[in-house]
Amino acid sequence: MFGNRYSNTSRSKDEGEKPFWISFADLMTALMTLFLVVMAVSLMIVTKKINEATQAEDQRNVDILSICQSIQTSARLKDAGIEVDCKNNRINFGIAGRFAHNDYRLNEVGRNRLNTIVPIILEEANSPLGEKWFKQVVIEGFTDTDGSYLYNLNLSLRRSEWVMCSLLDPKFISGLSLTEQEKQQVKQLFLAGGVSFNSAKDSKEASRRVELRMQFYGLKEKENAEPQPHFVSSPVETCQLAR
Repeated sequence: MFGNRYSNTSRSKDEGEKPFWISFADLMTALMTLFLVVMAVSLMIVTKKINEATQAEDQRNVDILSICQSIQTSARLKDAGIEVDCKNNRINFGIAGRFAHNDYRLNEVGRNRLNTIVPIILEEANSPLGEKWFKQVVIEGFTDTDGSYLYNLNLSLRRSEWVMCSLLDPKFISGLSLTEQEKQQVKQLFLAGGVSFNSAKDSKEASRRVELRMQFYGLKEKENAEPQPHFVSSPVETCQLAR
């Protein structure tokens, strides 16, 4: 009897001496474990988003290359002189795309190549990939380094404007028959922009040229882009440049 009473008293004393709160070391260990779990989960989420963005950008590049190569193939089948650079997304007409000194009008071969490439571009822009990524085609007119900056700027603008006039004014080029819908698309897709002599070639003759630069939307650029302007249809488009 005395032994049992002693045993109960001893056990109650031992239980009373056990600490109620966990030790500081155990608390820090638990917090560190929780921190590591949170960091691991956060790292997984960030890595997943980076991988998804990388895959999306890679797919965009593949789609754009496919668009350009399709234009390149169609152009080669119809006119071997049309050069489509899918690395820089540029189109030029070779020697036929050059201008005479102080002139803004393309020669006949250049006009024919313009007639060939424009319907190809419009067709590709209307494809599923084109509707997804095609932003615009910038018509860039270049000059040589003769003359002042403003003189060449005006000349380069007239060269790019002449190409745009050739697409819309039937008096400029015969053989390019665009429907009203296609002309509306040209107004929305093509942009005339002079660049003066900022990209001179090895010779002055090669510098006096026109090129078409294709631009494509970024991953989320089209979602935030403003609506395309709708231009009023005119019975006759009249260019202000002299033929």
